[in-house]
Amino acid sequence: MSDDVTRAAEILGDHRDSIDRLDAILVYTLGERFKHTQAVGRLKAQHHLPPSDPAREERQIERLEWLAKEADLDPEFAKKFLNFIISEVIRHHESLKR
Repeated sequence: MSDDVTRAAEILGDHRDSIDRLDAILVYTLGERFKHTQAVGRLKAQHHLPPSDPAREERQIERLEWLAKEADLDPEFAKKFLNFIISEVIRHHESLKR
């Protein structure tokens, strides 16, 4: 193997190690986020509040789009990601209402 190929393999390995660490951070961060949204869902159910808050969701999406731009991340991707998370949270909140 040439020195260039060996160096490329090392760099690739470093990138993959970083990706693996970031994936772990994402999973643990989502886990922590869902602990809080589950607590919110229980509180809403106890007090007969609606499972969704469209005004807050809109503000959160706007905020995430701004953060995405700041982070040099495609805002449309960030919006889709947050919409997916919000739909899961609402689904959980609705299940607590029953």
